Amino acid sequence: MLATAQSILKRDPAARTLSMVVLTYPGLHALGCYRVAHWFHVHHHYLLAAVITRWSAHRTAIYIDPGAEIGRNLFIDHGFGVVIGATAIIDDDVTILHGVTLGARHEVGHHRHPHIKSHAFVGAHAQLLGNITIGEYAKIGANAVVLNNIPDHFTAAGNPARIVQSKHVRQ
Repeated sequence: MLATAQSILKRDPAARTLSMVVLTYPGLHALGCYRVAHWFHVHHHYLLAAVITRWSAHRTAIYIDPGAEIGRNLFIDHGFGVVIGATAIIDDDVTILHGVTLGARHEVGHHRHPHIKSHAFVGAHAQLLGNITIGEYAKIGANAVVLNNIPDHFTAAGNPARIVQSKHVRQ
């Protein structure tokens, strides 16, 4: 968790000190509780995982299902109202702002929630729904409703979300 706190300190201009991040950032607290709950979930102690998850959600206003798979250095900025579903996958160094939902659309198949690849940024109140992939370094605008895959390095916004910008030059 120290490495995550240090990564937050580097990415958040409002963070003044490492101790400030460790003591006051609800996203870091929720992630710590998730790590414990996830361990219990993986070891088939589902009730204990669920109790830890509910306690954490009550304390931080961030719900992270213990079945989700989360990589290193996730930064949940502000955090209030974030929901991360059971089959969601979040790779390394992702930033998620408040009010974001990584939710399901259909009960088809095992993987019902989004996969967010490394270094992606998800704006406030965005809704990413279903078995979709958000590419590396992709950006999702605030209040976007994303129902389809977003390629690496692309920016998507709107409802429904559409690609609005790319770092790649088109011919």
